[in-house]
Amino acid sequence: MMKAYNIMLAGVGGQGLVLTTSIICSAAFYAGYDVKSNDIIGLSQRGGKVWGSVRLGEKIYSPNIPPGDADFLVALEPLEADRWKGSLKKEGILIVNTGEIAPAHVAAEKAEYPADIIERLSTSYRLYAIDAASEGKKLGSAKVANLFLIGVLANHMEIPIEAWHAAIRENVPAGFIDMNIRAFDIGYEMHDQRE
Repeated sequence: MMKAYNIMLAGVGGQGLVLTTSIICSAAFYAGYDVKSNDIIGLSQRGGKVWGSVRLGEKIYSPNIPPGDADFLVALEPLEADRWKGSLKKEGILIVNTGEIAPAHVAAEKAEYPADIIERLSTSYRLYAIDAASEGKKLGSAKVANLFLIGVLANHMEIPIEAWHAAIRENVPAGFIDMNIRAFDIGYEMHDQRE
C-alpha cells in the first residue's frame, strides 16, 4: 500500500512556488501516485504571499489539506513558514529557506522583520533550515534554491530518486537541468548529514 502525503508550500510571489509544486507532482506521478494540487498565486505580481498544496496517495479526491493535517510544510521564506505553521501535523516536518524577503510594511520601515523566526520554529517543529539562495549561488545561480528544499523533502518520502530526477528534467529548461539536479542531490544529502 502506498503511503499518502500532504504537502503545503508557502512563499512570496516570484520565488518559483508553481515550478516547485510541478516538480513534486511530476515525481509523484512518475512513482505511480495519484496526485492533486492547488497553487494560489494571489498577489504574486506584487510580491504578495503565495501558497500551494500537494496531496498524493493511492487515490486522492481533493487537493485541499485541512489545517493541522500536512505532513510537510516547504516554506520558501521564513515569515511564510511562521504564517503557515498551523498547517502542519504535530509530528510534521518543516523545511525552510532562511533567505528573508521583507514584506511591504517592513520595506516601508513601518515594522521590523522578526529576528527569531527560525529559532522559535525550531523549538516546536522538526525543522530543516537552509540558506538555499546562498547554496544556489555556490552552484552558479540562486534560482536553483528551491531544489535544495525539494531534495530535503524527497529524502523523507518513499519516492525513488530516479523519479525526482525525471521530474526535474521534465520541468526545468534544458540548459539548467544539471545544475538543478545537483542542487536537489545536495539537499537530499543534507538530510542524511543532519540525522
